[in-house]
Amino acid sequence: MKILKFTLSGRNAFFKKPDVNSILYYSYGNIHKVALLGLFGAILGYDGYNKMKSHNQNIKNKKNKKEEGIIYPEFYDKLKDIKISISPNNEGYFEKKVQVFNNSVGYASKEQGGNLIIKEQWLEYPSWDIYFQVCDEVSESLANSILNRKTIYIPYLGKNDHIANIENIKLFKESDIEILKNCSNIDCLFKENMFVINNYDEDDESDEYDEDYDYTYVPKFKYQERLPIALESQTNLYIMQKFIFTNMNLKKTEDIDIFKIENKNIVFY
Repeated sequence: MKILKFTLSGRNAFFKKPDVNSILYYSYGNIHKVALLGLFGAILGYDGYNKMKSHNQNIKNKKNKKEEGIIYPEFYDKLKDIKISISPNNEGYFEKKVQVFNNSVGYASKEQGGNLIIKEQWLEYPSWDIYFQVCDEVSESLANSILNRKTIYIPYLGKNDHIANIENIKLFKESDIEILKNCSNIDCLFKENMFVINNYDEDDESDEYDEDYDYTYVPKFKYQERLPIALESQTNLYIMQKFIFTNMNLKKTEDIDIFKIENKNIVFY
């Protein structure tokens, strides 16, 4: 098995939450797995939601309805088994700003003049280290495209207003990867049920003061949010799960492998 790593960043990003109201379109605080698979799908040229809806509508309109409809958009159907890991290049909280602009295409609003005022919550200067396992034909094709800087469609961060930057690309071979059965710190987003915060450090039982030890205080942080992890087969709605990103001591609660790559400990999902 190999692992490909790259830095994903941009000026802005917008990962729209589906629970929209009439005042503001909200964004998730980090890129999630479904959005990342969509970006991978753009690189490989896979179809998205619109093509799936068009195909299924054509089947409904046909007299001969033996042809089956598509359950998932092509990018998700082909890429959903890829194991990924997302490591924010900050403390997990990217600054958000509300952007206001007009949609004046003429049919966006029923009000006089057809002008619709849009308010969206954008992430400012987001940056993540992205990892994925290269272990089959599809992931090999994706890795080769990224290594050779080739894409079919332009990758973007949630919306085509926000072009994605892909840089610092590295491919790690099996000899470069260390698999840990346990460790106290994880440097990526992880599912809530994978670890619990362990405030008691079993190795720190001595009260003796060591003059040679660096006692520099490191502020603790914790980011958590319910993020999409998959698509539901009947409706294609998001399946949500709580994710956490922290520098606090952790204790593993599931039998999972932890991968040490360079100076980071990460888990895949």
